[in-house]
Amino acid sequence: MNETPAHAYPWARAALWRRALLALLVLIPSVVASEFMVGILPHPGFAVIDDALAVVFGLLFGWVSIGLWTSVFGTLVLLFGSRRWIVLAPPEVEASPGGARTAIIMPAYREQPERVVAGLEAMYRSLRTINRIDDFDFFLLSDSDDPDAWVDEEVAWVRLRQRLGSAARIFYRRRRNNIKRKSGNVADFCRRWGAHYDFMVVLDADSLMSGDTLASLADAMHANPGVGLIQTVPSTVHQNTLFGRLQQFANRLYGPVFSAGMHFWQLGEGHYWGHNAIIRIEPFMRHCALPRLPGKGMLGGDILSHDFVEAALMRRAGWSVWLAHDLDGSFEEAPPTLLDELKRDRRWAQGNLQHMRLLFASGLKPTHRAVFLNGIMAYMSSLLWFVFLLLSSLEAMLHALIPPDYFPDKHVLFPVWPVWHPHWAMTLASFTLAVLFLPKVLAVLLALVRGRAGEFGGVFRLIASALVESLFSVVLAPVRMLFHTLFVLAIFLGRQVRWGMQTRGDASTGWRDALRHHAPGTLLGVGWATAVYLLNPGYFWWLIPVMGAWVIAIPVSVWTSRVETGTALRRVGLLLTPEEVAPPLLLNEFHTIQRNLASEVRGSSSGFIAAVVDPGVNALHCALLRDRAGSISEEVAMSRRRLMLDALKQGPEALDRRERMMLLADGEALTELHWAVWSLREELARRWRPVITEEAG
Repeated sequence: MNETPAHAYPWARAALWRRALLALLVLIPSVVASEFMVGILPHPGFAVIDDALAVVFGLLFGWVSIGLWTSVFGTLVLLFGSRRWIVLAPPEVEASPGGARTAIIMPAYREQPERVVAGLEAMYRSLRTINRIDDFDFFLLSDSDDPDAWVDEEVAWVRLRQRLGSAARIFYRRRRNNIKRKSGNVADFCRRWGAHYDFMVVLDADSLMSGDTLASLADAMHANPGVGLIQTVPSTVHQNTLFGRLQQFANRLYGPVFSAGMHFWQLGEGHYWGHNAIIRIEPFMRHCALPRLPGKGMLGGDILSHDFVEAALMRRAGWSVWLAHDLDGSFEEAPPTLLDELKRDRRWAQGNLQHMRLLFASGLKPTHRAVFLNGIMAYMSSLLWFVFLLLSSLEAMLHALIPPDYFPDKHVLFPVWPVWHPHWAMTLASFTLAVLFLPKVLAVLLALVRGRAGEFGGVFRLIASALVESLFSVVLAPVRMLFHTLFVLAIFLGRQVRWGMQTRGDASTGWRDALRHHAPGTLLGVGWATAVYLLNPGYFWWLIPVMGAWVIAIPVSVWTSRVETGTALRRVGLLLTPEEVAPPLLLNEFHTIQRNLASEVRGSSSGFIAAVVDPGVNALHCALLRDRAGSISEEVAMSRRRLMLDALKQGPEALDRRERMMLLADGEALTELHWAVWSLREELARRWRPVITEEAG
């Protein structure tokens, strides 16, 4: 354990006053805004509703204020900030790792093998180009429970090693039991091989990091022995749908401002996002084992958002955690459609809300408790916004339904006239909009001042793109809010909201899927807006931005998912990003590898059938299976024997996914099936015919 006392960290004092400043900048305006809200509500009103509205508005205003001040100070850091509290070694300092070993691990679950190995190959070649490949080993850590994905991963890994040469240290491992998802996958790697390495770079299946970036991270860890984790800020790339390109543009224009601001507040108690980060393995293994939360509800069991918790545990043990906001060369992809983003958010919502049970865990630093709270509010704020709309609509309708009482006190001579200050409401609304949109304005101004407009297509295209992104953010925000509210309520009620697997790459949303997911919100918007219009037409116009977004959600979800729409805007120079204007060498290399792999695998047999029929694939798969002789019971052996006979008589279609996995796990049975298939009579071999014909030819 790192025994350095808290006061000994040189950045600790600066962090303390910065966070105190943030608290003042958020709390004071939030209280003022809450009081202002009380003042603009009609008087006399409904005390309970008025008080609830003031409290909810104050919480929401404080929430958006954090984003405002983060962007303000992030802008100042990028304009005037020094490198005093930057953990990365300055470029002029030669910080050789001196024999330190780094493992680059890529957990994968049912991913496209060609995409995964293309990323690994591009990173390997990038490190080899700068003569740092000897310091790194690569691991493809599979959790795939699909028979075709399992076999295809093995084949892709072998072909990767053939392309890079037999000396390439790129290893493949597949877990039999997918325990604790990605965090369990990483933990399994640490138990098996962690002692052989000083650091590990954790990736996602869509991650890319340049050789220079990987080397800089390893050098920084070597030069700063008190640092336990360094998180990079990945740039979003490879987006073609309109929705994906909107997120990509926002990430590249606004992201640097917010990440610099987060670094300003957090310093050595930063975030970990679960990927594109380097971790010191020894303290990670010793201190970051994840507990299983008690209970059987949606907030119990395995911790889903494990990354925040691991950073908090690392810091609790005395190791600092840094956000390398100024390090380029780190990339990731994003969900291509709104529905795909919501699938991801459903998992994140449950994981973040689990952190409510860790807020008061012993020994955690206040900063990481705040990080937990921030993650909780990322989804609870949607529920608060929904409640605010509900209460304000209720108040408006009650004022229309209940006649005013001009003499609430029977012993007065003069009536109490209802008071309503619409100009105050406009003032508060304008101020709130300024708080919401000022971060975007600051990011645009910063790009102009720093001469980076050309990276986004030029001054005019930069401003036009920011306006387009802002318009869509106004339309999409209420739709996200409605779904996030549903997610939060379902989690609290212990109900599972089921979604399909997340899509990577380009995908489009069909009208049927859009109708199925968005129709309830559309009907809610129409009904809600109609009720308010009939009872209080004046308030109806205040609801138009939200209710209108719900009503048009179906066509917006479909239209923004189209690749044609996104590429049309790219052709006219809108929503461009620096990686598109001047692509880095790493991305060019990655695209070249992907194209070559696509041409290689086109038309070739793959998956379970290849493992049965193709002699090379069959031999490879059986060789990679661990020897479990004697570990299979007689009952299991008989069951697999029956499966093999069914497959021989009826073809591969007779086996479901579970049965195929059983055969793939038994090398003897698979070898026997391979020989039996090649020995079949003509009429029985027809189901395997396409593959057999191909192999025989």
